Amino acid sequence: MAIVQDTEVLTTSAPKRRLTMARRETAWGLLFLSPWFIGLALFYAIPIIISFAMSFTDFNPVHAGSVKFVGLANYQWMFGESATVSSFFITLKLSVIGVPLGLFLALGLAIMLNQKLLAGKRVFRTLFFMPVMIPLVASTIVWLDFLNGSNGWLAYILNTFQDIFLNFFGGILNVSHGYTPIAPSWFEDTNWAVPGLILMGLWGIGNAMLIFLAGLQTVPTELYEAAGIDGAGRWQQFRNVTLPMISPVFFYNLLIAVIGMAQYFTQPYVIGGGSGNPGGALFVYNINLYDEAWKYNFMGHGAALAWLMFVVVLGFSVVLFRTSARWVFYAGGDR
Repeated sequence: MAIVQDTEVLTTSAPKRRLTMARRETAWGLLFLSPWFIGLALFYAIPIIISFAMSFTDFNPVHAGSVKFVGLANYQWMFGESATVSSFFITLKLSVIGVPLGLFLALGLAIMLNQKLLAGKRVFRTLFFMPVMIPLVASTIVWLDFLNGSNGWLAYILNTFQDIFLNFFGGILNVSHGYTPIAPSWFEDTNWAVPGLILMGLWGIGNAMLIFLAGLQTVPTELYEAAGIDGAGRWQQFRNVTLPMISPVFFYNLLIAVIGMAQYFTQPYVIGGGSGNPGGALFVYNINLYDEAWKYNFMGHGAALAWLMFVVVLGFSVVLFRTSARWVFYAGGDR
């Protein structure tokens, strides 16, 4: 009987099992991250799942009670719709021209700001980055005035230089002053609308420039010294030292730029009023998506268009990551 009592006493007085330090840190971390997880589920995960399901229906918010399952009809419509095909190729044209041009210009500015002999580096960095801080709608309105073909700032500058040139050389070249202004009507001409958008995009390369600049400043100077001792010139140093060392930064900026072009909407919408004027030249992919989903209330069409763009960007990203082993150099890595 005493043995049983002693056993009971030992059993009841045994210390409670406590969480280890690692588990407590994990629990506290999950607790503090819980608002982010809730936001991710409510504002991202659930809407993504709903949009995917919606792409197989004829959902119309005006007649929400009469939704029907249509299978792949929305995707079949999408590939046979001329407006969708046209908007996709306009966006592709903007991406093929604008993304490389913006990246190389940002890299060139970063190389210029990384020079030791350049005075006022902080001022230039601030000036080049300031356009990123300006809201897109406000900056687009400013560019509309700047690129106005009749009385815009750029037209005034170009026409002034044209007058000066004709005053000095008009008699020699036998050119009269009855000339046509050389400033184009950027957003009133189908041939100049896309170049105008690309020019506007180049104004906002400050973010990519700063990232390139940070990458350039991490390149060890010993590599340049060793290349110089081996007889490498400036171009050889740039090609064989700078580019490989900043290739991860270039990879990142390229991926972000492509994703940004997949979301391109505000500038052409403000300029064309949502109609893609002039002549549909500004009718980019996301304006077509917006019109189908919110203007015509064809939410199924809009969801299908969104998922097509998602698949395109995902495919491009997969190709980038698959091919990165050939051209992206990670210092200290196995490749």
